Amino acid sequence: MRILYIDCGMGAAGDMMAAALLELLPESDQEKVIDKLNHIGLDGVRVERSRVRKCGISGSHFDVRVNGISEIQGEAEPHHHHAVHMSDIEKMIGDLDLTKTVKRDALAVYGLIAEAESHAHGTEVNEIHFHEVGMKDAVMDVTAVCMLMEHISPDRVTASPVHTGSGQVKCSHGIMPVPAPATAYLLRDIPIYNTDLKGELCTPTGAALLKYFADDFGPMPVMKSERTGYGMGSRDYPVMNGLRIIQGETETGKEDTVVGLSCNVDDMTGEEIGFAIERLYEAGAREVYTVPTEMKKSRPGILLEVLCDPADKDALVRAVFKHTSTIGLRETTFKRYILDRKEEHRDTVLGRVRLKHSEGYGVIREKYEYDDMERLAKEKGLSLSEVREKLN
Repeated sequence: MRILYIDCGMGAAGDMMAAALLELLPESDQEKVIDKLNHIGLDGVRVERSRVRKCGISGSHFDVRVNGISEIQGEAEPHHHHAVHMSDIEKMIGDLDLTKTVKRDALAVYGLIAEAESHAHGTEVNEIHFHEVGMKDAVMDVTAVCMLMEHISPDRVTASPVHTGSGQVKCSHGIMPVPAPATAYLLRDIPIYNTDLKGELCTPTGAALLKYFADDFGPMPVMKSERTGYGMGSRDYPVMNGLRIIQGETETGKEDTVVGLSCNVDDMTGEEIGFAIERLYEAGAREVYTVPTEMKKSRPGILLEVLCDPADKDALVRAVFKHTSTIGLRETTFKRYILDRKEEHRDTVLGRVRLKHSEGYGVIREKYEYDDMERLAKEKGLSLSEVREKLN
């Protein structure tokens, strides 16, 4: 499985992400991508890639020039351009010489930006307008990242918690706190933090790209590192102003997170516990089980354990309190390693049977569905072991 890990210790911006992804490619492919970007049909826009050093670390800078003006120049010099709306951007991206996948991804990312801007300004998406120079710069950044993602085709993208920066940022609407309102909206449900480092480290474009492409956020997954790309920003800070992306491989398999809820009870009957377990499964529990335990005053009791998806936690908390006698509940978050699973139907000498196939982390397992084996045993007047023997 090909994995990309995006290190957002200095935030995220579209140009930095494009530069870091570009460095993951062989040198010959990098030049081809730059040439392709300069011929996609975005009028007046040209991309240049240069090698730079930040705090002694070498990386790439992705410079987008609109009519010869770079983004940094565009921030300092006044421009008088007509308003560009989301419908204009949709038409512009639709007319570019790109694959259907890149167009789809670019439109989706820009849709997230427009949604965030409309929420921040309290207007409809179709009423949002963008500065023409800044808009074209962002469209190229987004397009470049989408094109590179298609080229690399990772199976999974994990990003670190995002450093937003702190202080204030100047924009066309005035002075805003960092993260700016649109960026803050895009970073909902994403782990973020700041330090005393002043400046806007995460831009709306960077936040939208992370939100769209990252499958999860957290520590670097276990993998064999193959290549590392550094995308450098324009400004200088006491620490390296760059976004790092590490590409690696891991054995097929998956990881996810489950929540464990547990409590001890000593004043419920077996019937009451059985009833509670059924209700907990109905409320969305993945697994429920009990363990005999000894409680205060040497009373025999049970430890009730409930495993559930994080999204179902609140419903399960309410269900445990409703259907058990406990007055306290403990929560633990578990990282879970799971095999890739698929199910197929197989025609056998006894009839059609479901076969469950699991694979990952160097392991391959196959097992016939128990319910089907039970059904065949009853239909054929056989024992389970006889059914298993005939199926194998």
